[in-house]
Amino acid sequence: MKEMKMMLVDDEERFLSTTKKLLARKGHDVLTATSGPEALEMLREHNIHVVILDVKMPGMDGIAALKQIKRQYPMVEVIMLTGHATAESAVEGLKSGATDYLMKPTDIEELLGKAEEAFEKRKRLEEKIRVAQMRTLSGSPRDIIRETEEP
Repeated sequence: MKEMKMMLVDDEERFLSTTKKLLARKGHDVLTATSGPEALEMLREHNIHVVILDVKMPGMDGIAALKQIKRQYPMVEVIMLTGHATAESAVEGLKSGATDYLMKPTDIEELLGKAEEAFEKRKRLEEKIRVAQMRTLSGSPRDIIRETEEP
């Protein structure tokens, strides 16, 4: 089973370094980015499964970054994170493809639990895609049985 690859995206360097250290102590390899454009560049270079994305950032905000991530990397699960949550930003994030939403400050166990749930969701989706591809390649189960029974 593959290991979850996470990326934290936040303009607050202290939050990034502290959270990365806490996750590393729990055995996770975590990449960090300080902006939406930097996160998109890292997604081009690395196979990231789950992104923890701050909503409020200068330049490209979290909602704009989320939309770009989902457009370019639809399999990446994104959890929105903010210290300035409003119902509107939560709804917009979820409508734009976010898996979940967390408030700052967040407990590291809660963050990790949400990330693991998102990773499991992605693995289930990948499995469904594999099954669909296999069905397309091999035909229906009846066809496969018929092919193996024919001399």
